[in-house]
Amino acid sequence: MKVALVHDWLTGMRGGERVLEAFCGLFPEAEIFTLFHFKGTVSPLIESRPIHTSFLQGMARQHWYRYLLPLMPAAIESLDVKKFDLVISSSHCVAKGIKPGQGARHICYCHSPMRYIWDRQEDYFGDKAAQFPLSIINSKLRDWDRASSTRVDHFIANSHFVGQRIEKCYNRKSAVIYPFIEKDCFNRQEKTGDYYLIVSAFAPYKRIDIAIEACNRLQLPLKIIGSGQAGANLRKLAGCTVEFLGWQADSKVRQYLSCCKALLFCGIEDFGIVPLEAMASGRPVIAFGEGGLLETVLDGKTGIFFKPQTAQALMEALRGFEKEGHSFDSLAIQEHAAQFDKPVFMGKMKEFLHWTTGYA
Repeated sequence: MKVALVHDWLTGMRGGERVLEAFCGLFPEAEIFTLFHFKGTVSPLIESRPIHTSFLQGMARQHWYRYLLPLMPAAIESLDVKKFDLVISSSHCVAKGIKPGQGARHICYCHSPMRYIWDRQEDYFGDKAAQFPLSIINSKLRDWDRASSTRVDHFIANSHFVGQRIEKCYNRKSAVIYPFIEKDCFNRQEKTGDYYLIVSAFAPYKRIDIAIEACNRLQLPLKIIGSGQAGANLRKLAGCTVEFLGWQADSKVRQYLSCCKALLFCGIEDFGIVPLEAMASGRPVIAFGEGGLLETVLDGKTGIFFKPQTAQALMEALRGFEKEGHSFDSLAIQEHAAQFDKPVFMGKMKEFLHWTTGYA
């Protein structure tokens, strides 16, 4: 069976690219199709595969390639996968809009319907989201996104939260197979530091500003790992107890995770890998109680949820954690995270593929 793997773009190793890497392990002879690829930004396993790019390859540049969004539907449809028997798309944007050949099966592992056009426009475009011509572009993209969903034979959602969004946007049911961590990469420490931790891209919807304000007002030490568009504004908000560490290698991130008091997570995520990595390190998560984290964090056992999405609500959670945080069992937290280990994901994917395609 000839297999094509389709991914939106290859510009760095994040959660979606880890899933693509796992698909490469499942299908050693598969070829990869993507809108554009910045060489050297993804893992050696992905880089070793034949990678086919679209006409956007010559236009894409770091940091502003998302402005190519209006061209992406035409670009994904231009990729020729007609000779393949099985197409697996890993999609959070347009990858699921690929056109399979006649008789081919198309399975979409959906990280999310396009956030930019359905329900998170203001997170990405701010007050301009409703302005002309963005409103017209978004309307046309929604029409295309809904219509192209019919090219998918089976949807897999990365959480029940995303499954609900797939049903709302596309009127399609989906199976749920959670993404994974590699638990053996994380270590639990008996003795931890005195700081709270954030590991995140600096995007507005991550609401890092809430954590900064709460830690400023409570004078609690907060270390922030990451970078992104909102960096300058976040640094202006930070008081003397907040430290920005910039980008860090994976080994350093794991070290900071294992030694933090708790991970702070203030945004709404479709799934959320970093909280699982914190729990795999035996550390609890203090998180806004919406989105995919409701499926991974156990309130009172592996973390604490706060609501509403305000600094005041987070402050209340932090005050409670300062008093009762010692009661969290780091070993139990780590054992909970083990159910999201990579072999579990691989086993469920193989089972689903055998059921839908006969692949063994």
